[in-house]
Amino acid sequence: MPSVKLMKIAKGVYIAASAAFCALGLLLICAPDAAAAVIGGAVGAALLLFGGVKLLGYFSKDLYRLAFQYDLAFGILLSVLGILLLFHIEGTMRLLCVVLGVIVLAEGLFKVQMALDARRFGLLRWQLILVMALATGISGVVLIVWPEGSVGTVIVFMGISLLLEGALNLSVALCTIKIIQNQRPEDPL
Repeated sequence: MPSVKLMKIAKGVYIAASAAFCALGLLLICAPDAAAAVIGGAVGAALLLFGGVKLLGYFSKDLYRLAFQYDLAFGILLSVLGILLLFHIEGTMRLLCVVLGVIVLAEGLFKVQMALDARRFGLLRWQLILVMALATGISGVVLIVWPEGSVGTVIVFMGISLLLEGALNLSVALCTIKIIQNQRPEDPL
């Protein structure tokens, strides 16, 4: 598959998965009690899906190599955590908060670094990525240190974190992934 075509697919799937994270976050914020019954499976499936998206992105040939530079290891991590959550749903709310918090914090920190790299490349909207990365990282810290409380409150905070994560990845996809039609594919790995 030509490099440009794979990049277009990766960008499209990355945007769609980011929008799905935003939608899931809004669902958790708006209907925390209804969401409590299915949260482990839904988050596990979303992590598995987004892990696959990150792996797809890593193997594409993005021009700047900013958006997907850490996605091999992160895609594997998300996929493994997704599978674990799918098969161990009972009693995973506390674990889910901590795991999601660590993932969201790590993603925020990686994207802070990417925003600074984007600044060096001269990309105009690097500040948007930086602000979104910081907000996402803070929400991850909140999930890690405060996984106690009513299930409804915890689910609302998880929804906020997922909404921020989706918005962060959406801003990254729109601000940093550049597809140039005459870009030549690099040598395969």
